[in-house]
Amino acid sequence: MIARLVRYLRQSGDSAADSSRPLRSDGGVDTTESGLGRPDETDPGPSASTVESLHRNEFVRSLPFWLPGFLLVAAFVYGAIGWNFLISLTDWSGFGSPNYATVSFDTYVQLFRDSVFQNALWNTFVLMVSFTVVALAVGLFLAILMDQEIRFGNGFRTIYLLPMSLSFVVTAIFWKWMYNAQDGVINVALQAVGLGAIAPNWLGDPRFKLWAVVIALIWQFSGYCMIVYLAALRAIPDDHYEAARVDGASTVRLYRRVIIPQLRAATMGATVVIMVFALKAFDFIYVIYGGEQPGPSADILGIMMYREAFSGSSEWAYGSAIAMVLFVLALVVIAPYAFAQYRRGDL
Repeated sequence: MIARLVRYLRQSGDSAADSSRPLRSDGGVDTTESGLGRPDETDPGPSASTVESLHRNEFVRSLPFWLPGFLLVAAFVYGAIGWNFLISLTDWSGFGSPNYATVSFDTYVQLFRDSVFQNALWNTFVLMVSFTVVALAVGLFLAILMDQEIRFGNGFRTIYLLPMSLSFVVTAIFWKWMYNAQDGVINVALQAVGLGAIAPNWLGDPRFKLWAVVIALIWQFSGYCMIVYLAALRAIPDDHYEAARVDGASTVRLYRRVIIPQLRAATMGATVVIMVFALKAFDFIYVIYGGEQPGPSADILGIMMYREAFSGSSEWAYGSAIAMVLFVLALVVIAPYAFAQYRRGDL
């Protein structure tokens, strides 16, 4: 019934419109300018409509904002990575031009058979894992303390976060002075409490070289982990705390069963950042040990890459292969986090 009524109203409207137009001598409706209507305009054609639709397309209108940056990154970042990989397949030593006619994976075969590379890879893995785990634990502990609304909390947060604002070079010089075997603050403090007999030679003893780096990096980045965890703690609703306390949960059980499981996203984000900084610890080790020879106990992939490519041997293909291994390690660290963000709809 309603559909019939709508069709009747439309037909009545069309009939009224046609009847209001003047008739021509042959009985037709006048569509000239002398009548109430205007003559049909010329069809602009498909090309004009296509241009107009492209002009209204949001993707096309956004091109000026992201395309220049995308092209620059593609050329100077991903293009450079691709060229570096191509160089690693040659035997280029840095002199003349690379010979791209005979590319092979012989450099990688030689690299993974190299005991120096195996040692540097192991040291990089130990540095990355130990530094990340301890920095996250210290950051979580500090965040829980700061979440208790203690007095001068804002001042403490600033003090804990301040080391991250320092560069690796400044941090290395600072800790190199603290690690001094005779006059360093650490060994002087140990002597003051009667433990001078166990004061180690932090930068000279192979047993402590890598751990000296780990301790310094933990000091520098635990404040960052604290800020990440503190923001996540402040985002948890108070109802969760109150419900757990009503159920009789102790403080330890409250954090272990209720609070910490909700910090998974913060843990993943902080882990990625910390691991990436661990892979970039080249300048810290280079400065603190005074060159590209920290010794086998503290040698990492970044130092080995610099030594092979730019110091002495000038084996650019070998150094490029080490750089590609570092790049793959970075992808291994970042890819799971990016995939998890994509699954959650955040990318």
